[in-house]
This record gives sequence, C-alpha cells and structure tokens, in this order.
Amino acid sequence: MAACDGSKDGQDSILEPLCFPEQPADGSSAPSLQRPSTELLVCLFCSESVPLKQKDVLLKHLLLQHKLVIADVKLIADLPKYMLYWKGRFLEQPVTDFCSVIKTNSTGPLEKQEDYFLLCDVLPEDRILREKLQQKRLEEVLEQQQKERDDSSFHRLCMFCSEEFSGNRSSLLNHMAREHSFSIGLPDNIVYCDEFLDTLQSKLDNLQCLYCEKTFRDKTTLKDHMRKKSHRRINANNHEYDCFYVINYLELGKTWEEVQSEDDRELVDDEDDDWSDWQAHPVSAVCLFCDHQSETMDQIYTHMKETHDFDLHKLRVELNLRFYQQVKLVNFIRRQIHQSRCYGCQEKFESRADVLRHIVAESHVMKLPEMSTWDQPQYYFPTYENDGLLCTLSDSDNDESNQGNQGEDIPVIAEDISNLRALKQTSVLNQLLKNRSSCTY
Repeated sequence: MAACDGSKDGQDSILEPLCFPEQPADGSSAPSLQRPSTELLVCLFCSESVPLKQKDVLLKHLLLQHKLVIADVKLIADLPKYMLYWKGRFLEQPVTDFCSVIKTNSTGPLEKQEDYFLLCDVLPEDRILREKLQQKRLEEVLEQQQKERDDSSFHRLCMFCSEEFSGNRSSLLNHMAREHSFSIGLPDNIVYCDEFLDTLQSKLDNLQCLYCEKTFRDKTTLKDHMRKKSHRRINANNHEYDCFYVINYLELGKTWEEVQSEDDRELVDDEDDDWSDWQAHPVSAVCLFCDHQSETMDQIYTHMKETHDFDLHKLRVELNLRFYQQVKLVNFIRRQIHQSRCYGCQEKFESRADVLRHIVAESHVMKLPEMSTWDQPQYYFPTYENDGLLCTLSDSDNDESNQGNQGEDIPVIAEDISNLRALKQTSVLNQLLKNRSSCTY
C-alpha cells in the first residue's frame, strides 16, 4: 500500500491508490529467463566485473560511473555474451556511434548539463544481437529438453507420497497430476525439470505453500491448508518459475501469457463448447479489522461477527441500508482505520493497532456516527482498489420484509392532468392537423 498520513486538519491524505498485498514482498515482479549462473558480467568501459546474480550492481555502476543505460535488460536472453559483444564494439568505435544521447537539464546552465547514453534495440545492430542470443538460447533449451526426454537415469520420490519413480520424468509429473491433483503443466512444455522439482521441494521443506507462499508451523498444517484451500498448484504470478517453461523462450520480449493470448484470439468460436465445468476464481475478502481473508461471503461475515463482534447484516437491517449505502459504509470504516482514527468517536491514534485496541476497549465496534458523516459521495470510491469485501455485499435493495417501507423513500412524479382542455387547444398537433386539412382541399 502507498499513502501519506499525518494531515493536521483531519482531512484525507491518501495520495496514491491503496491495495491489499497479493504476494510476498520478495516475489519477483518482472519475468526473467536469466537462470542462476557462475558467469561474470563485465563493464563495457572498465575492468569492473560482478557475478550474474548481482547484475543490478553493474547496471548501477554503468549509470553512475559511465552514464550509460541498457534498455529492457530483462529481455536479453544471454546478458554476459551481450556485454562482451558491446565491450568489443566500444573499443573499436566511440559510444556515440551506437547510443542515443540524452542531455539532462538542457535548458539550464551549460556547466550543469550532462550527457547520458541509451543502448537499445532501436539500433539495428543491437536488435539483431538480441534476436541471435534469443535464438541461441531457444536452441539450447530445446536441446536440454531432448536430453531430459532421452535420459533414463532419472530417479525421484513423489513430493506428496513415498512412491518412487525412475526413467522418464513425465511418469512422476503425470502421477502428481492424477493422484494428488498437483499439475505444473504438460511434461512437453517443461525444461530443467530436476531444478524445477528441487525448487518446489525446497519450498515444501521450508513449510511454504506453493500457491499463496505463506509459511506454516509444521507439515501437517501445511498439508491441510493446501488440501482445504485447493492450493496444490504453483503461483502463476511468481516469475521465478518462468525459466522452466519452453513457451517463455519462443518469442523475444513475450511471456507465456502474451503468447497464449495471441493463440486464443486465433481460435474459431465453437458453438458446441461446454462451459458447464468452468469455475470462477473465488474472491478473497479481507476483514475490516485484521488481515484474515475468506473466499465466501458467509465466511468473512461469520469471522467478523465471532472474532470482532461486528455484525454487518444487523447494521444493514437496522439502518435499512441499500447496496450503495453499504459500499459507502465499508469504505468509510476502511479509511478511518487506515488513518488510525476511530470511526465511532473520530478520536485519532498513533497507529492502526492503537485504534483497534481502543475500538474494542470502548465497545465502539458497532457504534457508528451520524449517517450524514459517512453517507457521502466520496465514499463511493474504494479505499483499497482490490477490496473483495465490496463484491460480497448484498445487492438487493428491497427485502421482502421492508419493501413497503422502502417504497416511501422513492419519489413518484405524477403526470400533470390538471388542465387537459388547455393542453388540447395549445397542442402543436392541432396546428399540424389544420395545415394538413388545408393542403387536401
């Protein structure tokens, strides 16, 4: 989440959109096919070198010491060879022959202006180099995949049971998919299979769920969690796994999701497609008062009622709340707690934990201010962009028990029938009829 607190006048001071965290902070945010390697990355201009794992250190060195930026580094299939190539070319010709020059502070004094260099695939030579490295990497991957298919020395235990598998790796992958409902994809699309399985086994040994990547206290709890939550699958958003799928090496700069979406657009619509077994991904709703998440409306409501004594159903009935009033109430409570302010008495605290302790101690859980305080247009907008709780609210404005009462709130505008004779005499239709009659004679 991103926000700025501490306004003295009590006004909202959320400067950027807020989001509930969807994955661990240490997860990779950008796809990369650079596999762990002992190769060194060399500077393009000096003798500086670092291991491939520390590529960010060298990129920072290039920027600060040599004022050079390499565009789209994550899309370069073989960064060490890429660096070696351009190091040789820069020895032959000046850098300005290859790079775009970017002048900083161009309107300022001359002594404060600096030239930076951008090396990117706009240059045909750079584009060809990247494509050649990509093609070579693809050939290496396909060769490695073929070796794994032909290798008969494979021997490994299943990650979920004690059954042993020897020979072709596909027998283990098919077993896990069939017997344990754990599928990492088709065997023909997987490469570096041993390393992939080692990575997954390491996570399980560290008591980490393979899908949500949370850590548990023991193996029994982890096993129950993965079974009950249907988390026997890997997290597709974790780009650590990208290098284990052949499809990610097919096209320069495209991930498997982009390649797959292009393939889907080429499919011809089939009217006989059966969608009866399709299941929507469950919405994960977060509690108003803690980090607990539930995938159904009943579960999250029950949790808030039993754990925090907050009954949203009761408030909806007592206050006769329509759908959008519920939305505004939830967004109001979210914002007040985010800003460490009690929504019941508006008292401000130092931290979120302090305000939650106050709400419980003072029994302010079910205490709401005047409706005019929170029934405001500004609370139509979610406090958190991905607030799944808003999707679980009841969208029925009229319950059977109070249809009559709510009907009184709906204004009904009757037709004005007080002077029908005057309307008939002054109607434009009369003039049209007269004109039509005069034309017929």
